[in-house]
Amino acid sequence: MKIIIGLGNPEKKYINTRHNLGFEAIDEFYKNHKTQFSDFKTSKKFNAQISQGKINDQTILLLKPLTFMNLSGQAVRPAMKFYKIKSSDIWIIHDDIDIALAKIKISKSRSAAGHKGVQSIIDQLGTKDFVRFRMGIKTPLSEKIPSENFVLKKFATAEKPKVAKMIKQIIAALDTALADGPEKAMSLHN
Repeated sequence: MKIIIGLGNPEKKYINTRHNLGFEAIDEFYKNHKTQFSDFKTSKKFNAQISQGKINDQTILLLKPLTFMNLSGQAVRPAMKFYKIKSSDIWIIHDDIDIALAKIKISKSRSAAGHKGVQSIIDQLGTKDFVRFRMGIKTPLSEKIPSENFVLKKFATAEKPKVAKMIKQIIAALDTALADGPEKAMSLHN
């Protein structure tokens, strides 16, 4: 079993912000595979929205924490324990301010590099041994304002086509990883 987690903030005011790319990507992944997954429902046990399905005979849980970004680990840890899966079967999709807008990078067993949602997951799991599907949001503006303000800004109209393309790339990388493993996804999509 795999748990694929999209990171974001649950309130409407955060829709289409840079920090909510994980939610957007997991929603798009779900749309692409809708016939293979249950509808999203709210799980009080995990404090998250979840959907379960199968791809390539693998059971997959899609999870969107409702804890707010900085406490994401509080949703991931109970799901991991409940399903008794190892940390390497947890895949996190999130924004990354250190990667240029529209670029993606897949990594494994790396530090949070300042991403508070990822740090929360590392703290709760006691390990960084999980796969990260990182979506670049860095622009010239990101170097002029504090990162905690930048990540909560909505994308400019001119950036939206690049973001849509990047989400498609992340979904292709997820599909590759599910078919052939994360290492293959890294070699093809990084």
